[in-house]
Formats: sequence, C-alpha cells, structure tokens
Amino acid sequence: MKKTFGFILAGSLLIGAQAPAFAASANEVTPLGDYTPQVITQSTLVTSGLSGDAKVWKFLDRQKRTIAGDQQATAQQVFDITKRQADSSTGTEHYRINQIYEGVPVYGAEQTLHFDKTGNVSLYLGSVVEDVYGKLSDAKDAKAAVTPKISASEAIKIAEKDAASKIGSLGEPQKAPTAKLYVYAPEDKASLAYVTEVNVLTPEPLRTRYFIDAKDGSILFQYDLIEHATGTGKGVLGDTKSFTTTVSGSSNLLIDSTRGKGVQTYTAANRTSLPGTTVSSTSSTFNDPAAVDAHTYAEKVYDFYKSNFGRNSIDGNGLALKSTVHYSTRYNNAFWNGTQMVYGDGDGSTFVPLSGDLDVVGHELTHGVTEYTANLEYYGQSGALNEAISDMFGNTIEGKNWLIGDAIYTPGTSGDALRYMDNPAKGGQPATMSAYVNTSDDNGGVHTNSGIPNKAYYLLAQGGTFGGVNTTGIGRSQAIQIVYRALNYYLTSSSNFSAYRSAMIQASTDLYGASSAQTTAVKNSLSAVGIN
Repeated sequence: MKKTFGFILAGSLLIGAQAPAFAASANEVTPLGDYTPQVITQSTLVTSGLSGDAKVWKFLDRQKRTIAGDQQATAQQVFDITKRQADSSTGTEHYRINQIYEGVPVYGAEQTLHFDKTGNVSLYLGSVVEDVYGKLSDAKDAKAAVTPKISASEAIKIAEKDAASKIGSLGEPQKAPTAKLYVYAPEDKASLAYVTEVNVLTPEPLRTRYFIDAKDGSILFQYDLIEHATGTGKGVLGDTKSFTTTVSGSSNLLIDSTRGKGVQTYTAANRTSLPGTTVSSTSSTFNDPAAVDAHTYAEKVYDFYKSNFGRNSIDGNGLALKSTVHYSTRYNNAFWNGTQMVYGDGDGSTFVPLSGDLDVVGHELTHGVTEYTANLEYYGQSGALNEAISDMFGNTIEGKNWLIGDAIYTPGTSGDALRYMDNPAKGGQPATMSAYVNTSDDNGGVHTNSGIPNKAYYLLAQGGTFGGVNTTGIGRSQAIQIVYRALNYYLTSSSNFSAYRSAMIQASTDLYGASSAQTTAVKNSLSAVGIN
C-alpha cells in the first residue's frame, strides 16, 4: 500500500477525446497505483540548533514509524534528498526527497519537506511504499532484490523494439535514451525496473515512457507522453507584432539572445525533421505568420515566468526555448517533446496554425516547467493536474477570457474553444469530483478530468457560488502565484487532487497567511468542486 501524507504542522495539448497511441487497457496498472490521501496534523516540530540536511534527517528519524511503517533502518537508509531550495523572500527552506531501498529510488515515492524561517517544519507532503522487501516476493535477500539481470542498454533496446513493432522503423531519437533503475511498486507487488523513454519524430512523433523489468526484460507498463490535440511581422490572426531578432550578414534570424540562453524559432518546411531551419528574412519584416507567433509568444512566456516568479526559462537555468513551425502537412497538433515545442499548421478546418494562440503556447511551454519542478506523472489524477496547471498558466499569461485554444480552433465557428475553464461541461469535461470520469483512455482521463481543478482555479481567481459554496475571487495574479508555489515547492510526481489541495493551502499560507482571504478562497474554491 502507498500512503500520501500531508503533515500540517501548526502553523498535448488539446484533444482529450483522442486516445493516446499506447493508452492503458482497463486491466492494466497505472504508473503510480492507488494513492490513498492522508492528512496528519500535530504540533510544530522544533528543530532549533540544527541547520541544512541535519534538520531533514532529524524530522524523518522522528517520523519514520508514521511515514514508512515500523522499521529499524535510519532515515538516511530509507530516504535520499534530491533537491534543496531556499526562498529568500520568506526565509523558508524546501527539500525534495525520494524513498530508497538499498540505495535504489522507489518510483513515485517522493516527498516534499518544508521549514519556516524559524527552522520549524511547516509541511511534509508526499507518498511512500510500505514493506518494499515484502513486495519483492522473489528476492532471496535485500542485495539480490536490487541486482538487475539485464543492463540499461538492453532495457533501452527492448523499449525501442516494442515501439518499432507498433509504428515501424524508428527514426533518430530526439535525445540520447537513458534508462534509470527503480523499485517499481504500482500495486501490491514490487519489481526492479528500468524506466526509459522512446522519443522519435519519424515515422510519427512519439514520446513513450517504458517500465522494463530488470530481471526478465518484460514490459511492465508503458504510456505516451506527447499531448495530442491533436523584427516585425503579422501573426496567424493578422495582427502585427514586434520581437527580438539577430542580424547575421544580410539576413535577420528569428533568434533572440537577450532572454536566457535564447529563443530560437525554426521551420520544418512541412517535413518532420527537427529542429529544422532557422527562420530568416532579408529584411526586418518577417512574412511567416506561424513563425512570428511562435517566436513572439515564446518571448512572452519567458517574460511572464521571469517577471512574476524570477524563473529563468523552463528549467530555471536559462534553457533555450526552441520552437519549430510548419511541422508535417495539415498537422492538427502541437506538443512539447521534452526538448522543444512543435507546431503543426492545422488542416484549416479543425485548426489554423497552432502557434497562433498565446494560451496554447503558454500551455505547452508550462508542460516543460512542470517537467523541471514537480514532474507530475502524465497519467490519472497527477496527469490531470499536469494538464490543468498548463491551462491555468496559459490562460493567465493571455489573460483575455476563460477559454483555451479559442483563437486557433475551428476557424469557421466563432465563440467556441477546446476547453472552457469557467464552464468545463461546455467542453464535455466534469467540473466536480462527483462527475469524475474513471477511464483508461486518454492516459486515465488527463484531459477529461482536468476540468475539475480548472473550475476550481476559475473560482479562485474570478469568484462565484458553485456547489453551494461561495468563493470571493482573488484575481489571476494572486491565484497563479499560489499555483506556481505549489508546483515549484510542494507537489511531487505522484500528487493527486487531494495532495494538490494540501499544497495549494500551504502555498497560500506561505504567501498570504493561514487566516488570509486568499487562503480562505483557496479552500472554498477547492471545496466547491469536491476536492477535499
């Protein structure tokens, strides 16, 4: 059994109807199993006199029995600190932790631990797997349990062979494949497994995560990670934009070197190779509307994260924002492939060029931010959060209405959109937990059930009465600050909707206080949609 704890101590875009290529069938496990949320309250733990990691180990040693069951091992034998962050604005410290077994990380068993400015624990949130050794039923001893019988390179070949059997001979990978060893325990049985990805563009775009049994090479689970939606210059909708370019000889290039490590825009020229050719012009005017929008909107997204959160690009370290337009022919899709953004031109009926909508660009690039922060698993409730948070940021960056994709969707029909954050039912999504859709399609309903946290965000920012609960809106700017803090510090890859509630409340408490109007609004907006 996995347990999700919240210690409150005192204080692809676009089309959910299209099932992914490798969606799990009804009898398959999910990547993370069934996480049962638990919230434990108690008085503040004092860690005065200690600093840095010593505070973490003291807390975990004290709470070991509650968190990970009755075990004799020290905290440092059961957990590993994977990230340390200090927030100078509040004086708080934040740690990301992973459960380990015999030095091997347990997949998805991640936690976040937080200290206030006095050194006291303010929140512990995450999940653990109990009795790991007992779940490794074929293990003769602890060391044998974590000794693989196949190599990482063999696991990669197994994944690539399986992918090739489905879509044909694979093209060159978008980034060199790696395979990391984990204890993988989605249900009552655990396995030693390699986790790897197949990431190619030909013969079709594919980014699939594989879980390969490290003992016998069998495929334990797999699922797709691409979100299917399927100078000056005029954009897709005919508006004139100004943006930063680079002059090289007699050419102007869509390269902006003033933001992080650059904003770079390419064209695939209706082919499928990436990144393609840098978009250029013989003057300061560019006549490629799809490229103009992709470039300008990537700059806007960079600026939004930098000015609002001090975040230097997607990874926080200036990662170059690469975008490729004119991908394939009549391609009704836009996606983040783990390395860059890719935009199709649409077929002119379902979509116009997909780079032509700022909330779509903001949505997709936020998938990259999520990958570098909480890394929410793109399946089930964590996947629905992944989708919803991208919608929240994309919508807030644009700040125009409560629609997603309205500028580029069905050009012959005015007023419609891919999703409606104020009224998810209009787009075929549930708005409350009572209408939650249990499905194995769409990676466990990541696009479908994203309507629930989306509606809560709308209520948090805009306000209103819903589900018999009245919420006073706090505006998009404060609402997105809370979401970003929850994403950056508190959520983990396995966080479900209940953990999202705990993370949002704590993030709001950090920023505005436990008794503030903002924190009350967070609680009310989530309660209104049934996230408790």
